[in-house]
Amino acid sequence: MADRRVDEARYWRANLRILTLLLLIWFFTAFGLGILGVELLNRIQIAGFPLGFWFAQQGAIYIFILLIFVYACWMDRVDGRFRAD
Repeated sequence: MADRRVDEARYWRANLRILTLLLLIWFFTAFGLGILGVELLNRIQIAGFPLGFWFAQQGAIYIFILLIFVYACWMDRVDGRFRAD
C-alpha cells in the first residue's frame, strides 16, 4: 500500500512538472511574443503582414494546440512508465 502511494506521488509530481513547463512555454509565446515582443516581431513581414500581428492573432493559438498534442504524447509515456494506463 505504501509503494502505491509513493508511485502516485511520483506520478503527480511528473504530471505537475510537465504541466508547469508547457504552461510556461505557452505563457512565453502568448504573452511574451504576442504582447511584449510584438515590436521586435513586427520588423519581419510574412505575406505583407507584420509577424507580430500574425503571432498575436494566430501564432499563439497554434502553439497552444501543438502543446496539447505534446502533453498527450508525453503523458502517454509517463502513464506507461507508472503503469497508469
